[in-house]
Amino acid sequence: MRNLLDASGERDSLDFGLEFPNFAGGPAILEAIRAGALDVALVGDVPPIQARASGTLLPIVLTFTRETAEYRLVSRSGVPVETLSDLRGKRVSYIEGSGRQAFLIEALTRGGVGLDEVELVNLRVADLNDALRSDAVDVAVLMEPHVTRLTNQGIITPISDPEERRLLPSTTYFYARPAVLADPQKTAALAEFLTAFIRASNWSNVNAEEWGDYYYTNFNRIAPEDTQAILASQSPVVFQTSAEAIPHHQALIDILHDAGTLPEWFDAEGSFVDTFDAIIATNR
Repeated sequence: MRNLLDASGERDSLDFGLEFPNFAGGPAILEAIRAGALDVALVGDVPPIQARASGTLLPIVLTFTRETAEYRLVSRSGVPVETLSDLRGKRVSYIEGSGRQAFLIEALTRGGVGLDEVELVNLRVADLNDALRSDAVDVAVLMEPHVTRLTNQGIITPISDPEERRLLPSTTYFYARPAVLADPQKTAALAEFLTAFIRASNWSNVNAEEWGDYYYTNFNRIAPEDTQAILASQSPVVFQTSAEAIPHHQALIDILHDAGTLPEWFDAEGSFVDTFDAIIATNR
């Protein structure tokens, strides 16, 4: 987020300072917001659902998506998985509360495989590559550049079933503390920030190579070939108003509820506010 604003020059358009603390995943972000230490957070598609299921409603103020998922379902080399139905009986990585969880559940569902028909191996994202190398799992949900790296090393094979590429789009949200939206000054600042972020993302769509060099190659010290693998896996960022974003969010809720991982079903509409819809429609 900070790097995107800097690379695009949009940070200079803001007339207030920003702090960008780092957190290790959705649960840490949720605790920081509950403690009042964080106003707004950028999260994946499942953390807002998990927060609401735990009794904390954090209104979603901005949604952006990529039509093609950045997640890939892969199998360890030597494990035959040609179609999604072949997942039955396999040891699969399971990262509860993450977008990878929803992606995996949807893959199993479309393959006609129940959660009780696979062996779920609870892992952290940081452990996925080693788990595949050490034969601890048969199947995992990865992102680039790890898909290309491990494929080139002969460790994995991306699952080639065309249905895998049609599972779920990659969706990301900004959600905010309710107290922020009750404060006119903070709401105005948030509107200014979201405008800058949308413009910065539009810049990255048009200038993908420049953005890749700035963020992946130079800031993260990723090899140029890995940067290219990441960029090749990304379709353009598309921003959605609250009304446009609700159906997909509801689908995610339904996926998790039907799999028995949510204590109760709820209506996605209650997770969104339309406060910034005009800004989204004007600037996207």
